[in-house]
Amino acid sequence: FYNLGSISFVAMSFNQAELTGNVTGLGVLRALEAVRMVGGVANNPIRFYQASSSEMFGKVRETPQTERTPFHPRSPYGVAKVYGHDITVNYRESYGLFACSGILFNHEGPRRGLEFVTRKITNTAARIKLGIDNELVLGNLDSKRDWGYAGDYVKAMWLMLQQSEPDDFVIATGETHSIEDFLTLAFVNAGLGDWRPYVRQDKKFFRPAEVDLLIGDPTKAREKLGWTREVTFPQLVEMMVA
Repeated sequence: FYNLGSISFVAMSFNQAELTGNVTGLGVLRALEAVRMVGGVANNPIRFYQASSSEMFGKVRETPQTERTPFHPRSPYGVAKVYGHDITVNYRESYGLFACSGILFNHEGPRRGLEFVTRKITNTAARIKLGIDNELVLGNLDSKRDWGYAGDYVKAMWLMLQQSEPDDFVIATGETHSIEDFLTLAFVNAGLGDWRPYVRQDKKFFRPAEVDLLIGDPTKAREKLGWTREVTFPQLVEMMVA
């Protein structure tokens, strides 16, 4: 049972905080209750994966972030994800469920929704190149994220459920890049050169509380799952622009 259900757009969670708490937080509890009731308490055969998030770290207490880094979420989305993460741990410890959480850092790809900044950048760069659009409007350009390829991260999810014992894992690249870094590569890949003539900032895209820096330490996943990312940051941007 892979629980990927979520109000997953962080900016939207500020506008629809109650819905985010209900779906992203309590939705995990409902799923776990179903697993507990259907599978039974003794030797429950169902294996459960919870999609936890790097946004739980928020205003980070240490860099890089590991499985033991304290949480300090900075959005209703992050707060709801902490609840989902902790209730998964609670059901594992209380009922012996095979319940894992993957604390996934930003995972991107060509299927990313247009509301997310990486897809917004790569899609608009392509539209500018094709003469359909002439500018890209963004918020904060200084935020730094640990961006990886979604396909690599799904392999990590699967690997967690193949282990003999359930556990929680940070899935990340161990690298951080700013939105400006992403812009630079995207516009070069689109054949546009410098992004500055095309980009305008608008305060409406700034969040009430910003997460400035996220970078994960995937050591545990590498050592216990044998997982490493295969797609590099430049390859990811090139893929998304194409």
